[in-house]
Amino acid sequence: MLTWNPCGAEIEDLTAENMTRLKDLFPAAFRDGEIDLAALKQLLGVDDEGDADERYGLVWHGKRKARQIALTPSTGTLLPCPDNSVGWDRTRNLLIEGDNLEVLKLLLKSCAGTVKLIYIDPPYNTGKDFVYEDNFRDSVGNYLQVTGQGDREGKRLTSNAEQSGRFHTNWLNMMYPRLKLARSFLRDDGAMFVSIDDGEVGNLRHVCDEIFGEENFVANVVWQKKYTRANDARWFSDNHDHILVYGRKKDALQLNGLPRSEAQLKSYSNPDNHPNGPWKATPLHAKSGKNTNPFTFSNGVTWAPPSGTFRRFNDASMRRMDEMGEIWFGTDGSQVPQRKTFLSQAKKGVTPTTLWTHQEAGHNHEASNDLKALGLGGLFDNPKPVRLVRKMLELATAADAEHVVMDFFAGSGTTAHAVIDANEADGGNRRFICVQLPEPIDPPRRTDGASFSDIADIAAVRIRRAGEAAAKSGDQKVLDRGFRRLKLASSNFRAWTPDADGLEKTLLDNVEHLVPGRTDLDILTELLLRLGLDPSASVEKRQIAGKEVYGVEEGPLIACFAENVTRDVVEDLGTGIVAWADAMGQNGSVRVVMNDSGFQDDVAKTNLASILDQGGITELRAL
Repeated sequence: MLTWNPCGAEIEDLTAENMTRLKDLFPAAFRDGEIDLAALKQLLGVDDEGDADERYGLVWHGKRKARQIALTPSTGTLLPCPDNSVGWDRTRNLLIEGDNLEVLKLLLKSCAGTVKLIYIDPPYNTGKDFVYEDNFRDSVGNYLQVTGQGDREGKRLTSNAEQSGRFHTNWLNMMYPRLKLARSFLRDDGAMFVSIDDGEVGNLRHVCDEIFGEENFVANVVWQKKYTRANDARWFSDNHDHILVYGRKKDALQLNGLPRSEAQLKSYSNPDNHPNGPWKATPLHAKSGKNTNPFTFSNGVTWAPPSGTFRRFNDASMRRMDEMGEIWFGTDGSQVPQRKTFLSQAKKGVTPTTLWTHQEAGHNHEASNDLKALGLGGLFDNPKPVRLVRKMLELATAADAEHVVMDFFAGSGTTAHAVIDANEADGGNRRFICVQLPEPIDPPRRTDGASFSDIADIAAVRIRRAGEAAAKSGDQKVLDRGFRRLKLASSNFRAWTPDADGLEKTLLDNVEHLVPGRTDLDILTELLLRLGLDPSASVEKRQIAGKEVYGVEEGPLIACFAENVTRDVVEDLGTGIVAWADAMGQNGSVRVVMNDSGFQDDVAKTNLASILDQGGITELRAL
């Protein structure tokens, strides 16, 4: 008999999940349900003697708490804002307003292992940046209070001044749990790019080595952010930033080659009309090797590697190239023999270097102009240029795949803008997930007829205008230029907080377990997160037996939050749900969720379960 299973009020508990996995691997390390660390170390062959306290690594005050915060489940949710979105019903892009740590926790069950590229441009800890202080006990409540949405007077975000005495510590405590969670979102072949300056690059490298593993470090790219010299600098003109690159699994990461420049393409020609197409002449010798013997070609020319060098190819390869007309002796046959390296056979694209000049990746002034072109000039300090992020997209994503790109320090929305432009350029299907704290702008700024009081609003307007600009300049292809906007909030489900002095009132309040004023779409979005479904999934709404019912084929999921589900409508409602599940073609795996308090009585509830059971539905849940 099909039975009702409750939907939990908390998002995924990472600590409990880790313990379950550990117990599956090492059951002998558990005693009475508790882990025995000594037994676990013994099973792993760990020597507990010696210099245990003298390990290499970065240590700071609060690190243990920062690690624990990353594992603490969120009790919040994401509320949909369709009126502030673009193409809500069609888009798969997400712009989320809220503390990125809580948002990452809420998205983890739905999006773990799905992201191809993460790019973040976090606060550089210059002493002027806002550094968000996490609250271990009440993270969502803390967020609402900090942003002025709580019951008490909101606490202000404060800059992490160097005189605070915890300059590096505060920044590390903010970054560590977010980076810890970020790794879980990456696919095995995914990559993370992190912008930083000289002030924290050393600490960031240590933290990322610990979280990703030193073996998964890919590169430290130096980006030329300025092209002019600051002659008023006391010591050196600061003209660069760092971009640290890590792979989830470096061996699985395959970076694309970058497009060849016009100058590089001009080095290929075909003066002898070779059937393989354009080529360029390259030396037959190398700096290292063993073979220094001469070789005689079919035209009688004998060649030997210059003194101090070695032959690049053996005799068999040299003969093959000679026979195929792949050796160049010059237009008159008198030049030193060289190999024809054909463009058609060359590696697709060129290997990126760890130095990105302003000519190839943009600069700070260009980034300001990117915003100005959309009527948003002067609103945001130190944005990144779109071309910089486009370069990362070229390296780590593909046009012919629905690659997900994440940025949880979204700022003015450069990453989303770059994704839209990249898709417009190559017809790609990349998606973005961007998260931004509604960091206040004080005083509010006005431009192009609009007023902005926080950074999240700047990002939303920028992404909308970037999509509109792309649509005007493009060829009207059916591309995703929209976004769903969501915001972090307290859960739609009442938290159970018993009060000894008012226990009767607490019990009565929790009979209605849903928070008043929340919509069906609010509840459905939280349900998607708790069931591990993509919050950007397409949702269809139908009327069945006079009740609004929602279907998510991607789940597959069918949900009804209606009130007053009486005995006389149960049969039509159940039959309609079964028919819809059957139309999805997978009714055996469809999850059905109903509002527990919406039933007239237990008889109506039991009858619906029976009808669904007979229709082949095997999973039924109650809110």
